[in-house]
Amino acid sequence: MSRAPIALALTGASGAQYGLRLLECLLAAGETVYLMYSKAAQIVVGMETDWALPARPAEVRAALLERFGCPPAQLQVYGREEWTAPVASGSAVCRAMAICPCTTGTLAAVAHGLSDTLIERAADVMLKEHRKLVLVVRETPFSAIHLENMLTLARAGAVILPANPGFYHRPQCVGELVDYIVARVLDQLGVAHALMARWGQPDDPETAS
Repeated sequence: MSRAPIALALTGASGAQYGLRLLECLLAAGETVYLMYSKAAQIVVGMETDWALPARPAEVRAALLERFGCPPAQLQVYGREEWTAPVASGSAVCRAMAICPCTTGTLAAVAHGLSDTLIERAADVMLKEHRKLVLVVRETPFSAIHLENMLTLARAGAVILPANPGFYHRPQCVGELVDYIVARVLDQLGVAHALMARWGQPDDPETAS
């Protein structure tokens, strides 16, 4: 029996590489992904990478399928107000969701149950159904408002995973810093990976997963 899908949302925080790399790893692991993205995410992807998200979900899906070479059934892409999407209801099971990267605006909206967009509604569903929700917040410094919103969500059961990479593995390039965070997200989602050695284990990633 196949596992339930994972929902992934890209928002307009800096760090588009985190979200795209996470998507790549989920698809490579054979996971089915329900992808959402904000308008601001489209802008940031274009600014921070050599790739651009097309305007329409169908075009985004086609481009990502070509980019990552995965079976079409593994990836579905939904628009910002596509309320018939499975992620909008708890009766259509997603086993986990990551917002990566997560803006502080999205953080606030989810913390207060606004559900004005599909991303916010999907996150609200994860909380009410007591399923894993991971928010990769990318901002610095944090204001008291940001911290209060994080505490509210942590108390509601969400995982707050700021995009703060470690350096004990002695990264040699930006990609290794990105993989550090993506590895932590994959751990929270329960997806096996070999992105980096674990603490106290051999340096060979192939033996560290």
